[in-house]
Amino acid sequence: MKKITRRVVLGALGSAPLIGSNLALAQEYPSKPITAIIPFAGGSASDVVSRIMFDRMSKLLGQPIIIENRPGAGGNTGTAMASRATPDGYTLLGGGSGPVAANVSLYKNLGYDPEKDLEMISPFVGFTMVVVVTNKLPIKTLKELIDYAKAHPGELNYGSVGIGSSQHLAGEYFSQVTGVKLTHVPYRNIAQYGPDMIAGTVQLGFQWYPNVAGPLQAKGATALAVAGDERLKIVLPDTPTTTEAGVPQYKNNGWFALSAPGGTPKPILEKLHKALTAALKDPAVVEGFGKQGAVPILMPFDQVKKFQHEEIARYRDIITKAGIKQI
Repeated sequence: MKKITRRVVLGALGSAPLIGSNLALAQEYPSKPITAIIPFAGGSASDVVSRIMFDRMSKLLGQPIIIENRPGAGGNTGTAMASRATPDGYTLLGGGSGPVAANVSLYKNLGYDPEKDLEMISPFVGFTMVVVVTNKLPIKTLKELIDYAKAHPGELNYGSVGIGSSQHLAGEYFSQVTGVKLTHVPYRNIAQYGPDMIAGTVQLGFQWYPNVAGPLQAKGATALAVAGDERLKIVLPDTPTTTEAGVPQYKNNGWFALSAPGGTPKPILEKLHKALTAALKDPAVVEGFGKQGAVPILMPFDQVKKFQHEEIARYRDIITKAGIKQI
């Protein structure tokens, strides 16, 4: 018993310098600019909301947060880069539900393990999916879309930011719920999606509002429904929810989370969580998100790992049922 007690004491003494070092590091942090990697293209929904949030966080932390867009492979390219960065709090990730959850089931080799190689600090924003149709088609309601799709199986297509993205899986889930057959069109550059929808080249979208704001505002497309419990009161106040439109079983949203490389000291993660919490309570951030059809999300730090694990399982179920083959 004495030996065990002595060993524990020695272990505690041995870890004391490390604990003290981490605390000192957190107190000094940040002492230089921070880089935030966004694994999607500039101007995309993830880019827009992340910049709103990072701008406020930089003021709270007292250091600039420099945005680097690193798109590619459904968000995997930038996410892998962030996972390999030095775990000192000076490289962060604005990661979507695709590369940190869904892609686990979509890719044979991600090049990283999002549960081991990243430390999720908290999801910070949620997007309700908007069901959109080009005005080149004679469809004005969600019921008309379902009837048309059943009468023309496989003829209607929908665009997304890539295979396995939240928009892709939202379309697959819509097919599962309604029994229609749709064709998926992945885009490498989402900027081309809006003009294609106006032209009718791509006919549908299960999208976050920023990705379809252009064609909607240009009157080249119509929003049929939002797949949440409430309407998007700021940007689409007249668009019904899927429940109001007669398809209550179709609910779908996506999220983005703030993460850091695995091994980042906990005191730094907690400091970032505190800054994130303050940023998301800022009325200007809430309003900025609302103008993008998004809402702030915040989760206690000790619940984040459970959330991520459950989301990986949820997406796995959708992907398996859809029969999507691994890339």
